[in-house]
Amino acid sequence: MMYPLLRFFLKLFSCIPWCILYALSDGLFCLLYYVAGYRRKIVRQNLTESFPEKSLPEIRQIEKDFYHFFADTILESYKLASISPEELRKRMKFKNVEAVNAKSREGKSVSVYLGHYGNWEWVSSMPLWLEKSVEGVQIYHKLRNQTMERLMLYIRERMGGISVEMHKTARYITELVNSRKVCVIGFIADQSPKKRESRYFLPFLHHKTPVLTGTEKITKHYGFEAFFLDVKRVKRGYYEAEFVQLHDAPQSLPDFELTILYFQHLEQAIQRQPELYLWTHNRFKHAEKTK
Repeated sequence: MMYPLLRFFLKLFSCIPWCILYALSDGLFCLLYYVAGYRRKIVRQNLTESFPEKSLPEIRQIEKDFYHFFADTILESYKLASISPEELRKRMKFKNVEAVNAKSREGKSVSVYLGHYGNWEWVSSMPLWLEKSVEGVQIYHKLRNQTMERLMLYIRERMGGISVEMHKTARYITELVNSRKVCVIGFIADQSPKKRESRYFLPFLHHKTPVLTGTEKITKHYGFEAFFLDVKRVKRGYYEAEFVQLHDAPQSLPDFELTILYFQHLEQAIQRQPELYLWTHNRFKHAEKTK
């Protein structure tokens, strides 16, 4: 009974006009930043360690810009419950998508490297831009609350994408490959591994950072193509996401080289618009600071 009720109110809330949505977002920013101080200590530490060349006033400005954007992202994500595909295509544009579609027409599946950067929930609209015969897939962490899990799957799959739990990834991809289906799979690959699973470290934002290498292993094992999705925020409520090929022969690369390329591209994006990264995440809890 709880799910239908929450879904109804979610859709009702998502129908509010954009101008009101962003007025509410401004209020949410004040609540998160000034009143609750939500994870401000972690955000400040992440920013000062990641940008040692910046002054304290510059760090504070990035911090405030981030919380503004963070509030926007939360409420923009709710819009997925009712926004039309046509409107979302105007607000979340994918560039160089023809390069991915060309691979698909050749029968090649594609791994798309993402980060907790920009509005990654709106990236679920990627299937609107792909070839009709291609399965658009997104890998995700299952939520503990079953009701919230159903709500998140509902909004993430409205644009035709398929959500696959992380621990089911290998089995799902194996079934696709065996059935000769072509897919484009989005991996948010910048999560911090557990300490006991931290086996490979690389330089990232002035940290010697432990990273997950599962996306690289999958890409190489199944012979997938590898692209990075470079997201830019054009203005409030409008984004561009460009597909950038990481390498034309990822299977030929030495171990970890594909992961290195991904983090280099992600760092360049963060340097360009630092407020778009998820600084509330304790990304560097198992990392070491570097000069």
